[in-house]
Order: sequence, then structure tokens, then C-alpha cells
Amino acid sequence: MESIKINELPIEITEMVGALSEIAFPKQGYTSDVGIVKALNSEKFVIKRSKGEQFCNWLKREAFVLKCLKDANLPVPRLLKFVEGNGESWMLTQFMEGQTLRSYLLNEQNEIKRHEVIYQFGKVLKEIHSTPCPSELKGEGLWLDQMLETAEYNLLHYETDGNAKLLQRLKEKKPVSVKQALIHGDFTIDNVLVKEGLISAVIDWNGGAFGDPRYDAALAIRPKQNAFENESDRVVFFEGYGGKRITESEFTYFEDGLYNFF
Repeated sequence: MESIKINELPIEITEMVGALSEIAFPKQGYTSDVGIVKALNSEKFVIKRSKGEQFCNWLKREAFVLKCLKDANLPVPRLLKFVEGNGESWMLTQFMEGQTLRSYLLNEQNEIKRHEVIYQFGKVLKEIHSTPCPSELKGEGLWLDQMLETAEYNLLHYETDGNAKLLQRLKEKKPVSVKQALIHGDFTIDNVLVKEGLISAVIDWNGGAFGDPRYDAALAIRPKQNAFENESDRVVFFEGYGGKRITESEFTYFEDGLYNFF
């Protein structure tokens, strides 16, 4: 992704944050350019910029979801401003301190500390799924049916990791429906922050919806280096989650299937 220059910021954002002293670029942002800006009064903010129809729509959706969750008792960044125009979308949010859970698990060698944070990872997902879903996020019909329609659109119009054969199999082999809930929609170890051994924030909410909680759980336990490569990590995660563990077939359907189109 590209670096954001201070002189590129929309006037609506610079008027809100005032004069800036510096801008830094974290190792985040596959669909957006991400910068952490520091005002002269030392207050920090997060800036996101997206380009192109698909990614602009995703950023607009994230801004909408954050607005809907402003009163939720969840560790979610506060939306401060959203601006769109000239083929770009910009979003300004509250800065949430912490390193990604992926980075934490990659570098923490103490198994007890690792499992404490993985337990919290499962617990915060349970808190999300237990939070009443704002009415604005509730669409008509089942979330999975809507996602399959969007997957087909993405396959036809954008580059995806999925293909027509996989999509057809997903349509034919849909899992039995479960009770829908507020979901994050991209609940990976890259989108959860850790500070001083505690979960400090859940970021990147463009997939937030009234949907299938198994999708979040499947993405959460995707094996990565030093994370969910063994059964003990999964056991601890679901202990924190406190809910029914997903099956291997459900994991495969969502993580190795549907996710390939998003």
C-alpha cells in the first residue's frame, strides 16, 4: 500500500485534528493505506485511505459499522470523520494502542502468557456475539445467502482467491443455519490488538453484520506461525469463547471456502 502524505489529507480531516507534527505507518492495511497521525498537542489518530470501487465501498461500510457501534460496550475505535470523493475514501478514527495479536503470539515464547491472551481472544469474540446487534446492521434474509451473492459478484468483477467451482460447492453444501448474531466479519489475529498482555482493541470492522458467528470463529483459529498450529491453542480459545466449538467441516466451509472470495 502507499504512504499517506500530510498535504494529501482532506480539509475536513485536517480541520478536525488541527496541525500535525508527524505521521507513521504501521504494518497494517491490505485494502487501505493506513497512517497514525500525531497532532501538535500529542493526540494520536488513525487515518485510512482507500482507492477503487471495491475498497472504497469496504471503507465506507467500516465507517457505517463503527457509527452503529458507537454505544456498544466493546473495544472498538470511535469514528471521527468519513470523507469520500474523487475516487477515494478517507476515514479518521480514534487511535487504539497495542500490537497485533499475530505479532504478540509470534514473539511471546511463554506458553502460559500466550494461552492467557488466546483465552481473552475467545472471550472478546463471545462479547461481540453477545452484544445486541444494532437494527441498522440487520438485513433481510440470511447473512450466508447474502454473502454467497456477494461472493459471486466479487468473482465476476474483482480478483479473488476463489473460483467458480468452489463457489458452486459452497452453494450446494451450505451448513445448517444457526442463530445469527452481531459478527465482526474478519476476526483474525491481525485485527485484534494487545497491550501489556491484555486485549486492547478490535479493529477493521468493514465486515461487521448480523451474521453467522461460526464465520468469526473459523477465521479466528486459522493456523499461522506460532498461532493455532496446535490443538492446545484451539482448546484455550474455545474455553474463552464459552460457546459450542465449530466442527472441522464448518471451519473448512468458512475459512477455506467462503473467505476466499473476500
